[in-house]
Amino acid sequence: MKDYRAEGIRNIVVIGHGSEGKTTLLEAMLFATGVVDRQGRVEDGNTVSDFDAEETRRHISISADVVPVEFAKKKLNFIDVPGYFDFFGEMMGPLRAAEGAMIVVGAPSGVAVGTEKAWAQAEKHKLAKFFAVNQMDREHVDFDKVLAALRDKFGSSVVPLILPIGQGPALKGVVDIVAMKAFEGAGKTLKEVPIPADMQSAVDDAREIVKEAAAGTSEALMEKFFEEGELTDEELLTGLSAGILDGSLVPVAPVSSLTGVGISPLMFALAAYMPSPAGRRFAGTDPKSGAEAERAVADDQPFSAQVFKTLADPFVGKLSLLKVLSGALAGGSQIYNPNADKQEKVSSVFLLRGKKQTSADALYAGDIGALAKLQYTNTGDTLCDPAKPIQYPSIAFPQPSISMAVSAKKAGEEDKVFSGLARLQEEDPSITLGKSAETLETLLNGQGELHLEVVRAKLAGKFGVEAVLKDPRIPYRETIRKTIQAEGRHKKQTGGHGQFGHVKIEFSPIGEGSTDFEFVDAVVGGVVPRNFIPSVEKGLRENLPKGVLAGYPMVGLRAKLYDGSYHPVDSSEMAFKTAARIAYKKCVDASPVLLEPIYHVEVLVPDEYMGDIIGDINKRRGRILGMNQVDGLQQVVAEAPLAEMFKYATDLRSMTQARGSFTMTYERYEEVPSMVATKIIETHKSADEDEDEE
Repeated sequence: MKDYRAEGIRNIVVIGHGSEGKTTLLEAMLFATGVVDRQGRVEDGNTVSDFDAEETRRHISISADVVPVEFAKKKLNFIDVPGYFDFFGEMMGPLRAAEGAMIVVGAPSGVAVGTEKAWAQAEKHKLAKFFAVNQMDREHVDFDKVLAALRDKFGSSVVPLILPIGQGPALKGVVDIVAMKAFEGAGKTLKEVPIPADMQSAVDDAREIVKEAAAGTSEALMEKFFEEGELTDEELLTGLSAGILDGSLVPVAPVSSLTGVGISPLMFALAAYMPSPAGRRFAGTDPKSGAEAERAVADDQPFSAQVFKTLADPFVGKLSLLKVLSGALAGGSQIYNPNADKQEKVSSVFLLRGKKQTSADALYAGDIGALAKLQYTNTGDTLCDPAKPIQYPSIAFPQPSISMAVSAKKAGEEDKVFSGLARLQEEDPSITLGKSAETLETLLNGQGELHLEVVRAKLAGKFGVEAVLKDPRIPYRETIRKTIQAEGRHKKQTGGHGQFGHVKIEFSPIGEGSTDFEFVDAVVGGVVPRNFIPSVEKGLRENLPKGVLAGYPMVGLRAKLYDGSYHPVDSSEMAFKTAARIAYKKCVDASPVLLEPIYHVEVLVPDEYMGDIIGDINKRRGRILGMNQVDGLQQVVAEAPLAEMFKYATDLRSMTQARGSFTMTYERYEEVPSMVATKIIETHKSADEDEDEE
């Protein structure tokens, strides 16, 4: 592949709903340009971009891949992004690396939830947008209906740039509205033909829409269009490019990735109208002074780049995918990572196409490539010239919405499991690992059940170690509801010195507040010697983690030591600790209750799902606190027990066709309803019995 400068590069993220044919569309482009001599199929697991073992097995895209295509003297750097919502985090890096977004829409399904989310992300990142209506060869498709739905959903900025000749199995070609040329066939059989007579009226109408849209991008073009009613091809190109760049114009093109019809005209349009990185400016900060800094996408600027994706390979090592934002990078360079405050040595520079690596002499401003085995660099990090440092804002990844307890399947493989997970975290920063302070379980957090299952499968496939995922334990707690006086007496005679400790303790609930335990020394007259009182407190504290009801930590407990007795020879610290434990166990008579964590929940959904959401929260023992309008959506504010919310991410996605989102934050502990508490206690007793049998 030859070297390209910024003007000749188009960085395009390929996004959209799952199973709309994004990967197959890129495969068709590779086939049309002769990169592959046989078009791969997702079902056969032989496409260029879906090369991961899990992608091959599941027939879906799981991670983002770079697929460069050379066409019309331009380099189109496509970044194929998964459409399934469990892998939403894979979109974040590529969105930062692209200037444009090709939103793939399935002709049979039309505007789907993934289309809406893709549009929203492209808008958020200020990317130029282009709709590719794929699967036009399918039965019962209607391009006009899909176009109308796109215009209805996203506004009149959506304009047809290419029209299909025939539809469904009868699809045989397309008409380029700008060039006013018709093409039939695909690949080597592509040929120019006259515009069909029965399409002339539709073509004229579409051209009028395109001309008006192009003219609306500048006063000069608008003036000329009103005066003459026409624009030259060059003026159309200028107007269309300007409109696509500022978002006031979003073209639509029909295509069939299976038959190849429309592939070449689509690539011509992307090469001609989508923006290049040339002229863009990127803001950052000087890591040494903290002052604002900026770089222009130009070869004569100091080198800077940002890593937008990391690939972890147990054999090859770490591969960092990056976009050069300014200057140039050659093999053998010494570069600086301001995020880690470390120097990195670049051994070789690569261009990637799926998993295939091609050595390059250098990477230039605006281009995308890869570096191997960077020691300190992670996704989102900046790399730059040590003499002219700059640091760009890090990439924000979505917060996890589901957690599972993770452990090694085989004893002794814990280190392998967690080192493998750490490597996979480098590859996918939207997964996180954390230790629960309450239950001491290690929690694997991600975007959905499928996401975490894929992580588990990758762990086995890449690192040869099996992990077990299960629902996390709920960090229940226990407290008491009434005051009791308890006596603990420990006496043991074993020949020689015996053991003797005797305490009387009043246990009472502290009530509302943040104090988990309070020890009160109310001993008078030396009935318990001063030197043994700390042992009584220590004995109680050591037993608090195991409650008297179901073995959960005891909180909100006040213990007042008010009486006891001792033996001048047999009493010891250990004896008084044991006496305290005996007294503590009598808290079973103090009306003990279970407490559960309550979370503050905020759910954002379109109006039509409100009834389902409120009903579902009520079923989860939740309380609705209020409802608000937020950015055109309904916000449901509620409180709900954590025990009922572990699979909420999956359930909410199902209830709202993935249009809903939510956040959860810890609020407080509350008493568990008696019927629910009974089941929890029975489960605990059964588990204890099972352990005893073992």
